[in-house]
Amino acid sequence: MCGIAGFVNFKENILYNKYIIENMTDTLKQRGPDELGYYYSKHTLLGHRRLVVVDPSGGKQPMIKTINNNKFVLVYNGELYNTEDLRKILLSEGYTFDSYSDTEVLLTAYIHWGYKCVEYINGIYAFAIWDERNKSLFLARDPLGVKPLFYTIKNNSLIFGSEIKTVLAHPDVKPILTKEGLTEIFGLGPGRASDSGVFKDIHEIPPAHCGIYTPYGFKLEEYWKLKSEPHTETTDETAEHLRTLLNDAVKRQLVSDVPVGTFLSGGLDSSAISAFTAQEFKKQGKILDTYSVDYEDNAKYFKANEFQPNSDSEWAVKMHEFIGSNHHTIINTNRDLAETLVEAVKANDLPGMADIDSSFYLFCKGVRKEKTVTLSGECADEIFGGYPWYRRPEDINANTFPWSKSVSERSKILSGDLKNIDLDGFVRAHYENTLKQVPHLDGESKYEHRMRELFYLNMKWFMLTLLTRNDRMSMASNLEVRIPFADYRLVQYAFNIPPEIRFCGDREKGILRKALKGILPDDIVYRKKSPYPKTFNPGYTKIVQKWLENILNDPNSPILQLIDVPVVREIVRTGGKSYKKPWYGQLMTGPQLIAYLIQVDTWLRLYNVDIQI
Repeated sequence: MCGIAGFVNFKENILYNKYIIENMTDTLKQRGPDELGYYYSKHTLLGHRRLVVVDPSGGKQPMIKTINNNKFVLVYNGELYNTEDLRKILLSEGYTFDSYSDTEVLLTAYIHWGYKCVEYINGIYAFAIWDERNKSLFLARDPLGVKPLFYTIKNNSLIFGSEIKTVLAHPDVKPILTKEGLTEIFGLGPGRASDSGVFKDIHEIPPAHCGIYTPYGFKLEEYWKLKSEPHTETTDETAEHLRTLLNDAVKRQLVSDVPVGTFLSGGLDSSAISAFTAQEFKKQGKILDTYSVDYEDNAKYFKANEFQPNSDSEWAVKMHEFIGSNHHTIINTNRDLAETLVEAVKANDLPGMADIDSSFYLFCKGVRKEKTVTLSGECADEIFGGYPWYRRPEDINANTFPWSKSVSERSKILSGDLKNIDLDGFVRAHYENTLKQVPHLDGESKYEHRMRELFYLNMKWFMLTLLTRNDRMSMASNLEVRIPFADYRLVQYAFNIPPEIRFCGDREKGILRKALKGILPDDIVYRKKSPYPKTFNPGYTKIVQKWLENILNDPNSPILQLIDVPVVREIVRTGGKSYKKPWYGQLMTGPQLIAYLIQVDTWLRLYNVDIQI
């Protein structure tokens, strides 16, 4: 994985602004610690930071390829999973290659197919290609949004980068927070709209979109979308089909010239990824390394609830023994978990999922000491129905995002006149606009119609929030995390599995469980879903309570102009219990809400945000 940066101006000679692209690219050194490269021309400046994973010598960027006296220049962040399939096609068309990297295959695919290259590639990616003769810049982002790509247009320049901080490093771009951005932070946060960079005039290329910038302007197009199609297979056939797709996705994502491991919680999803990986490793005479996360004294304080019915640790051990992996557990301390909230904001450029972020950041840091690439079980819950809101009638019938039902309570946190901001209306508008995009089949029952909406909402919103966390925290740790469940072929197939098959056995993710029978031990197959683990240690709560109290007592704290201080003081005093509903999903309760507000203040300070409300 890598980081990319650039800007294009057709009206000025920007060749002498090398320092700007160098400053922009420097913001990405954590994403690409191994190599640095630039491309300079009269109207285009590109930068690249590289984390070497495949073909150390042949994958250097920016990559330039000249065909018929036309120069094409690529900067690319990601991995292609059908590299060799594409290479064979392109070789048959008469193209030659100087490397075995996916970078050259991607660039050649663009040269051959042009803008339609995105219809042929399978992978996770964000890239930009400069076409010298046609004076055009092509930007693209992968179908599910695993890799990020932000941009803005300022003073006749299109400015882009892998992270918000990269765009902000350009002197024409300022960190301005308007009422709309504030509404997003407190209405949708830590989620955000797929095209939003929260700051004024900063946008993100949405998943499955590409952009074309020419002297005539900027045009954004959607190149892939979920399709509703009849599902004609039986339950047994569906299970077999899923097993084949998932195994193939895992195999494709194991290509690497550096050490590979897997995350293993002992849950269904990570166990499946680890089991398929271990099988491939055994064929090569290798033993897989697996990794799990835990917290200081968590076993002592763990309390089961509807969302987190049991602790992961014993299940991770059971699973690693079953597949014969070398297992490693990384323990996060209370102090590290709290202090890393700051690093998580720097990695995300925005307030995030509080200690869910900082925990994952520390976990990735620990894994990175031994591995450069890992595979994760992320995204299975969104595409197969693992969350309680897929099964509870009150959530199925909710008229809003089921993971964010406390928007009216969020308004109470805002100060004075800001309480009049229509958070409910803002969130409802995004919700209803998304529903208009859901593809349906004729003849669907009311229940089938609604379930298709729920799965679409989850893929377009909740899953994207988790993918953002996954990318920012892992890349800030110099670790590449691949997600087989986010293979667009698997997602498209799963989208059309009818509810009676998807929830076969009257279980969440029933069809995935059936597909994994014989691959995993039965008790793992039938284990009730447990989400990403969080700390239950009261020591952590005390640390964040004191921290936010200090923020509230500091008259220079920027968050004070946004919040109702007495209301937030009560949240601090009660350890978050005065705020009755989870802030987001099922994990952000109590100390996580306190930590989120700490992150908001930290963000306003670190980024010197200009609040214009």
